[in-house]
Amino acid sequence: MKGETTAAYLSPVGALVRQHDRERYQTALFAPPHQREAIFALYAFNYEIARVRETVREPMLGQIRLQWWRESVAAAYAGETPRRHVVVAPLVAAIGEFGLTRAHLDRLIDARERDLDDTPPPTLKALEDYAAASSGSLVALALEVLGVPGAAADAAAAEVGIAYALAGLLRAMPFHAGAGRSYLPAALAEDAGLDPRDYAARRASPALRDAVRRIADAAAVHLAAARQHRAELPRAAWPALLPALVADRALRRLQRAGWNPFEPHLATPDRLLPWRLAGAALRRRF
Repeated sequence: MKGETTAAYLSPVGALVRQHDRERYQTALFAPPHQREAIFALYAFNYEIARVRETVREPMLGQIRLQWWRESVAAAYAGETPRRHVVVAPLVAAIGEFGLTRAHLDRLIDARERDLDDTPPPTLKALEDYAAASSGSLVALALEVLGVPGAAADAAAAEVGIAYALAGLLRAMPFHAGAGRSYLPAALAEDAGLDPRDYAARRASPALRDAVRRIADAAAVHLAAARQHRAELPRAAWPALLPALVADRALRRLQRAGWNPFEPHLATPDRLLPWRLAGAALRRRF
């Protein structure tokens, strides 16, 4: 598979993404080498802010860490000396070289404040808004690195980002349930008749499966909307949009599991994914 034999030559940010965000790492391998490094920097930055919730015991400590990243981004745009951190210098270099939109980076950090609140989102729309901010912004930044501007790129970035995040949250449900957190929208859970004790115990009740299916259906709608723009986008956009294929595969596996997010085999990586990505890139699909 392309790039898998070059692990020994990875930059620090490339190695970090390969270890902690393997699927995005595999999609980034389809970018030209120079742009790939900037995308690795973005994905490494995303990993650093996404893991804040898992590294702190109190929300205030998480807010302090996120503020550190806000200040690091602000310093980059002010032309100040980068802070000493394995991700900051490559991120600053990417910002400078590719003229990345600061609002996307700020939105990514702001979205991660939501992770510090264990209260479930009130509605599916609120969950989709979170997905757009936390994932859609990242796709938009990758498209900027790849030099793909325009309304179609913006629309595809938002739709792919939402679908990828929703699929990811469904895959992460066993972890979140074990940690006492839930991203299941409160209104959706109530409408499905979900007993919170089933979720906490990781029991795939009919109500839980119904709630999961509804979120998966929403993700599928966003995937379909993204693909409406496929003909308008150049081949250069594909490395940023291939996460759509990752989301699609995850949703198909979940459907085969009867919408049971706690099915153990769902935690097994899709070993054919690198080849699926290669085939999609060749056929200009995502």
